[in-house]
Amino acid sequence: MNYTLVLLPVISAFIGWFTNWIAIKMLFHPRNPKKILGVTFQGIFPKNQYQFAEKLGKLVSNELLSFKDIESKITNQDNIDKLMPFLEQHIDHFLRVKLSEKMPVISMFIGEKTITDLKAVFIEELKLLFPQLMKNYVNSLENDLDLEQIVTKKVSQFSSDKLEEILNSIMSKEFRFVEIIGGVLGFVIGLLQVLITTL
Repeated sequence: MNYTLVLLPVISAFIGWFTNWIAIKMLFHPRNPKKILGVTFQGIFPKNQYQFAEKLGKLVSNELLSFKDIESKITNQDNIDKLMPFLEQHIDHFLRVKLSEKMPVISMFIGEKTITDLKAVFIEELKLLFPQLMKNYVNSLENDLDLEQIVTKKVSQFSSDKLEEILNSIMSKEFRFVEIIGGVLGFVIGLLQVLITTL
């Protein structure tokens, strides 16, 4: 029995797994540029961290968390209706308690029916006012708060360790799969070499 032929698929599998393992490690390492035989090496993510941060910032601000979506959500009538009981309670407390404390003379002329009518008027007015108020607030927030810049700055300031930890937590299964595929393909190539050699 030719042990070289038997070992060939095993060695090929190891080489396939090892090269993929090295390729995955080179995504993150070396963290800082290193010169080897005059050629500068650096991990893909550490080398391109700022560009990665910029693209992520654009993605978050344009696709994942746009101010238009926020505006649409907070000015939605269903969401405004959820606030109404709280506002009604606050107006009721103002008309019954605070008004009598601040303006006792006026409060003497306001009865239960007047309080109920005033509450209804205020609530209707707030229902009309609230969407416009929130829209103006979101527009003001959009001018003052640059989501793209915030995300870009935060991600670009991550340490290389933190970045590797985050990406590994997201893609550890995929990285493992790539390593295994490298081993499987190496084994298959080794078998093909054995078949070609023996035929």
